[in-house]
Amino acid sequence: MTDSTKHLNQVELSNRLGVACRTLERWRWQGVGPKFIKVGGRVKYRLADVEEYEQSRLCQSTSDQYYFPPATEIQKTARRA
Repeated sequence: MTDSTKHLNQVELSNRLGVACRTLERWRWQGVGPKFIKVGGRVKYRLADVEEYEQSRLCQSTSDQYYFPPATEIQKTARRA
């Protein structure tokens, strides 16, 4: 990693993606969403990882595989409880 690597904090990524900070927190807990770095209790997202995540979520129609993301094992377990 170089000094020129751009990082976003949770608030910046929340604004970029248009989702709540709590959603980002849940995504990290569930292991979905963009990769992140945690150093000294602070969460940072590398811009390259965010762009990779965005690219992986591109859809051309509502029938694309990512339009309705599959339920994670955590969500399946929560429904059984």
